[in-house]
Amino acid sequence: MVKGTRKIGVAVLGVITAVSLPSTRAQAQGETVFVMSNSADRNEVIGFSQSADGHFYETGRYDTRGRGSGGITDPLQSQGSLKLSVDHTLLFAANAGSGTVSVFRVFRSSLILVDQVPSGGSEPLSVAQFGNLVYVLNSAGSGSIVAFNLRPDGHLRPIENSTTYLTATNSGGSSLSISPNGGWLAVTERVPDNIDTFRINSAGTLGPIVVNKSTAPGVFDASFAPDGNLIVSETGPAGGVNTSAISSYAIQANGTLAAVSQSVPTFGQANCWNAVAPNGKWAYVSNAGSSTISGFSIGLGGTLTPIAGTVVGTNPEGSTNLDVTVSGDSKYVFTLNSSSGTIGVFAIQSNGALSNVDEIGGLPRSVGVNGIAAL
Repeated sequence: MVKGTRKIGVAVLGVITAVSLPSTRAQAQGETVFVMSNSADRNEVIGFSQSADGHFYETGRYDTRGRGSGGITDPLQSQGSLKLSVDHTLLFAANAGSGTVSVFRVFRSSLILVDQVPSGGSEPLSVAQFGNLVYVLNSAGSGSIVAFNLRPDGHLRPIENSTTYLTATNSGGSSLSISPNGGWLAVTERVPDNIDTFRINSAGTLGPIVVNKSTAPGVFDASFAPDGNLIVSETGPAGGVNTSAISSYAIQANGTLAAVSQSVPTFGQANCWNAVAPNGKWAYVSNAGSSTISGFSIGLGGTLTPIAGTVVGTNPEGSTNLDVTVSGDSKYVFTLNSSSGTIGVFAIQSNGALSNVDEIGGLPRSVGVNGIAAL
């Protein structure tokens, strides 16, 4: 009886969300991008869509029914707090302040809340999905990864005895990524500069942790490319100026990582986030400290080659561009600019270089906004 009541309640929430949307300024014609407010009072996902004139307009604000962490600039220190499913039909939002994960059904530029569940730990900050499996990274305390089954209706159910812990308390877990074949999960730990890998068992539980110590300082995000290689962002040594780098690794049968391209310079500062184009051709990194984006082509075997002198896009000075994402059609790069309260919009050229085509406004400045995802 309780379960049935819960389902009805969630459905009603979805209807309320759908009918309370603000009217759109223009009919969506092209790309759609979502960001997360991460507000400690009421976490929201904000949608923006491209109209016929090529510019982007806000299309709606969607209550996650959870709370974010609040804060000022990059309080989550993670990538993947807002994550689309592989087929772009669902959107997952981590509510760090309330220890829950919200699931939305995606209808073009609109969202309907379909579920919200406890994350199985404290301060969830990254989500990854593959098939009927969803993994959530909780950062507080010892740090944990919890596995869920994803049902066809978008509901999440925790997998029994699936909780796996990181190497130490407060190790700074910051990202999750699942290999294209669904066989491996990669997790980064900022404090010890670890890149951890776990074999994904058939039931969704994880095999023993394999700790790969990075030879470069400042490991932050790790994202699998379509070819199965792992792309890792490195902020560089403390106090360095424009010393950030990016590396690529091949994952071995035992979970160890073999370097393909090691610490290729981004010629930017505070590169914490990276995004791989779905077509597998390009990787882009967000240099928050220098307000730039660097680009790399992904060659055979995962080799990274700088595009056009590496820095391919520039946001306004002082933007503090945090998270970065690439549209599903591999045509646009979006950056979440915390200090300016904007989203940078860049068109990807045929050679991978970027052209700045728009800047979406309307976000508050320096208030803890985290998470970005594009259809």
